[in-house]
Amino acid sequence: MTKSIDINMRAADWTESSGETRREVLGARLIAGVSVPDSPLITEALEYARKLSEPYLFNHAVRSLFAVKIGQLRRIDYDPEVVAVGTILHDIGLTAGVSGPNRFEVNGAAAAVSFIKERGLSNRRVQLIWDLIALNSTPSIALHKEAEVALGTMGIGLDWGGFGFELIPSAEMTEILRAFPRLKMKDKFAETCCHLVSARPETSSDNFLRDFGERFVPGYRPISAVDLLMNAPFEE
Repeated sequence: MTKSIDINMRAADWTESSGETRREVLGARLIAGVSVPDSPLITEALEYARKLSEPYLFNHAVRSLFAVKIGQLRRIDYDPEVVAVGTILHDIGLTAGVSGPNRFEVNGAAAAVSFIKERGLSNRRVQLIWDLIALNSTPSIALHKEAEVALGTMGIGLDWGGFGFELIPSAEMTEILRAFPRLKMKDKFAETCCHLVSARPETSSDNFLRDFGERFVPGYRPISAVDLLMNAPFEE
């Protein structure tokens, strides 16, 4: 995540229905006090994320269902199943079980699409989940996307850096944190990022991994956009 996030940036503008992105109305279930659709897809996403993730990272993913809560509080029209699945799976690219040549968000988005593509979702809904995961740590873009994508970034950012912390009633925040405790997330998340920077430095120059590398990884030298421009093979 970046150092700041405007959680109110576009919420007032998201009033149109997603049309073909919707499925039939589902019953509801509570996960740590947050009401989400009672769908097999959400259950399967929880099981998949739990299998891949360290406990602290899984708990972060589930707490990121703050995204659904924000949509409810602001009465935004959105697809709650898409938001729930995208937020639950948003950090699988940080796990040892997901690899690939790209930055971790894109690797995670590809793995999520592979996981859900046989489960009957429309291409539109699959695309929204891909975008939510791939852009979740780039709020300067995600907050200008569809409601589902922007809400995902809002909920993830709330749990990651406390952005919009005041939006969640204190009693509900206490319930969520009791059910899915943070488990020293600050230190463990930093360790995960530093490990990825050390193992795959070429994927860290254009996302927040760069900040962790520059702060904590000795000898880390990120790719410079200035060097790429100045070394381009053109006569000037």
